[in-house]
Amino acid sequence: MKVFGTFLAFFFISFSINSQEFKFEKETINYGKIANGSNGQRTFVFTNVGDAPIIITSIKSSCGCTVPKKPEKPIMPGEKGEIKVSYDTKRVGGFSKQITIMSNAKQPRKMVKIRGFVDKPITLEKEKSMLNGN
Repeated sequence: MKVFGTFLAFFFISFSINSQEFKFEKETINYGKIANGSNGQRTFVFTNVGDAPIIITSIKSSCGCTVPKKPEKPIMPGEKGEIKVSYDTKRVGGFSKQITIMSNAKQPRKMVKIRGFVDKPITLEKEKSMLNGN
């Protein structure tokens, strides 16, 4: 039994030493208040802080209004990687979306978020009244 316990401890120590791990600069990107139809692309930047390559196998968003793009190549230890996210800014109002990242990291499922508020589009009538001072 003592040998089994020693083996188990050795296994967990060696597993944690040879692990893939990544650290995000920001886990939530706040778009703030943005104009309708403006650029909805943002980038999550992360660093591989482990000692083995990180391979992102898939990325899924919580709705079709958010399109994430994963890195195609493995991220080597010490290197930075990027996950680009594009939100449909023609949808008026507040938004809060989750992006789920699946990888070979120590924590295989990682969630990051985007949030913000898209203003109503300015109509031609509204522009005319603003220019006329009404």
